[in-house]
Amino acid sequence: MPDSMSHTQTPPENATAALILGDGSIFWGQGVGAEGNAVGEVCFNTSMTGYQEIMSDPSYAGQIITFTFPHIGNVGTNHEDIETIAPSARGCILRVDITDPANWRSVGHYDEWLQSCGLSGIAGVDTRYLTRRIRALGAPHATICHAPDGQFDLPALHAQAVKWPGLEGMDLAKGVSCRKTYSWDETNWVLGKGYGKQTNPKFHVVAVDFGAKLNILRCLATLGCKVTVVPADATADDVLSHKPDGVFLSNGPGDPAATGEYAVPMIKGVLESGLPIFGICLGHQMLALALGAKTEKMHHGHRGANHPVKDLGTGKVEITSQNHGFVVIPTSLPDNVEMTHISLFDGTLEGIALRDRPVFSVQHHPEASPGPQDSHYLFERFIGYMESC
Repeated sequence: MPDSMSHTQTPPENATAALILGDGSIFWGQGVGAEGNAVGEVCFNTSMTGYQEIMSDPSYAGQIITFTFPHIGNVGTNHEDIETIAPSARGCILRVDITDPANWRSVGHYDEWLQSCGLSGIAGVDTRYLTRRIRALGAPHATICHAPDGQFDLPALHAQAVKWPGLEGMDLAKGVSCRKTYSWDETNWVLGKGYGKQTNPKFHVVAVDFGAKLNILRCLATLGCKVTVVPADATADDVLSHKPDGVFLSNGPGDPAATGEYAVPMIKGVLESGLPIFGICLGHQMLALALGAKTEKMHHGHRGANHPVKDLGTGKVEITSQNHGFVVIPTSLPDNVEMTHISLFDGTLEGIALRDRPVFSVQHHPEASPGPQDSHYLFERFIGYMESC
């Protein structure tokens, strides 16, 4: 791998941002978004669309996102393409300066949106080199700093990156979860109409919020569900007190083993009820832990909207949206749990199901936002289980 251009300790002329890695490497560029600095794990996302949805995805808590696609900002921002009210990502890394918006749905510039969310970014970085570095060496810890005056305390910024403990052992779900139980009835976006409302639900689903993307809740409501959202630390009694027809375990950030300290007992209690259960992303990992499996951190993770996944039951290949840095270990699955999906990129586990009960989960994101909708049938499968119970 070629040496980076970023080892100089002297800011280039007009540099207003820096990305300082834990090993001391420095990437200089131009600052975008909010002034200030933040520390986190640097990852990369290969999606060509949906930067606003990506930045507002709660699963990115603790992470600085490198966009491999160069044109970021070209469709502007709006008040609809968000996955949470208060984004939890730490910042973003861009190849070139933010593209001016040219889209009929745009109501604002991406730079302005970043500022309103308190998110810092850096433009002008060789994102191809950085991505190759992450692929080769793993996801580094780093500090991102936007300083319009061009003044950087490099030793202090480097120390932040070095001292940051990393995502392993870190429970981030409570920080992005709702604080109180609430109801959800908003349905999927339709061209010319916007979001709708579910007024005649057939089923009642309790969604455990480990950092739920809003489009997951919309997908459930669209298919006829009244959705009651409960906090990540809800107990089995809390969940079952709502008398649901099924239970959904949401996506979320952080180490599943850490979140599992309080979530696994809840899931075990819900499993005993016999209700249909569906999990996505962190919810998939939480379910696997509750069933006796184990998880581990990945070398650099899966993040993008072009990931091929094979359904082992049908043999079909689905192009999926993904965002995860931990994975369930296939060899740790107990005998009553079967693998249902695998990644065609690296063979990692992408889905499980109980052999004798209506309980299943997937690592990828069937709700997309952004990305393809090949896996939407999984929501329909969940509905089918509730119909038959």
